[in-house]
Amino acid sequence: DLRNTCDETLKKAEERLNRAAEDFAVAQGCKVHRRSLARFAPVEFDLGLVGEIESHAKSLGYSVRLMPSGAGHDAQMFAPNCPTAMVFVPSKDGLSHNIKEFTAPEHIAPGVDVLLRVVLGQAELAS
Repeated sequence: DLRNTCDETLKKAEERLNRAAEDFAVAQGCKVHRRSLARFAPVEFDLGLVGEIESHAKSLGYSVRLMPSGAGHDAQMFAPNCPTAMVFVPSKDGLSHNIKEFTAPEHIAPGVDVLLRVVLGQAELAS
């Protein structure tokens, strides 16, 4: 699972990983068979929506950290077609997209609060 916000960096990392796997296989006298299960190019989220999320979070007294996401979220598929952004909430030990991922209800509620305010703001803009 390789993640980065720069597609060129991802491609280079994939090439390095493949070369290392081949080198290890040769050294051990075996073969490597690989297949790509998914490969999505990084996208940039809508700066207006990102700013709106940040503004609502700050106005509600929540801490804010602007951060990229390298995981294959649904938002990544929407971003080329419509304004898109994400609201992140803390997960235990920083784990996400992992069987051990856990987010406590007291961390989920503020994210939902921010999301609600963004959706209501967007609905007002659309009417």
